[in-house]
Amino acid sequence: MLVAERQKKIVELVNERLSVRVSELSKIFSVTEETIRRDLEKLEKENLLMRSHGGAVSIEKDNQGETSYLEREITNAEQKKAIATAAVRTIEPGDQIILDASTTAWYVAKELPDMPLTVLTNSIKVSIELSKKEQIRVISTGGTLLAQSLSFVGPLAERSLGMYHVNKSFLSCKGVHMDRGLSDFNELQALLKKQMIDISDERILMVDSSKFGTKAFSQIVPISKVDCIITDSNLDEETIRQLEEKNIRVLIAD
Repeated sequence: MLVAERQKKIVELVNERLSVRVSELSKIFSVTEETIRRDLEKLEKENLLMRSHGGAVSIEKDNQGETSYLEREITNAEQKKAIATAAVRTIEPGDQIILDASTTAWYVAKELPDMPLTVLTNSIKVSIELSKKEQIRVISTGGTLLAQSLSFVGPLAERSLGMYHVNKSFLSCKGVHMDRGLSDFNELQALLKKQMIDISDERILMVDSSKFGTKAFSQIVPISKVDCIITDSNLDEETIRQLEEKNIRVLIAD
């Protein structure tokens, strides 16, 4: 296969799957990982994709607002389920928590046992899932509906959050960068997530390893605002070391 043809197919794969790892591409095209990294570097310079930690992510959705919930639900689903299961282990009866509108937060809602708990959320999917559990009190922010993500944002949602204080928040985002911090494609979601972090005693970030090294459009907070990161086993030791140096606890999901 010619180099140009391989690079064209890489872009098509990244846009189809939204994120792809270097190791996967190396196997698909039967070339070394170093060759794939050079391809990704060239394609990023041509603004055809964005490199992330250990792979690449699509930039097609950047200019179209949020990715639809159905698409996000199937992207890296196994990692998200494992991360959600690990997150549930940190939740205790009587906790007052925030779950954002990420698909990982929805997996947390699915995994949560029916126990005394207060959950504040801007997610319709999370609210519906928790409505099946009698002991869990659910508070919805209300606000302006974003149909793509089935979530509420905007001034009303922000005012609603301002009325509360919780002991734990569980959030996800599109990009995690040592210098840029946490970021998201959607500015309204980024503003709301910042406020969720501000009203929480303990801030827990749930992201798969493909999000590291990525910078999305809207900054949420510096990475120092996070207390704990739950991620998958593909995160490299150097990144873990850098996070721990910033006093951020790293939990690796099984």
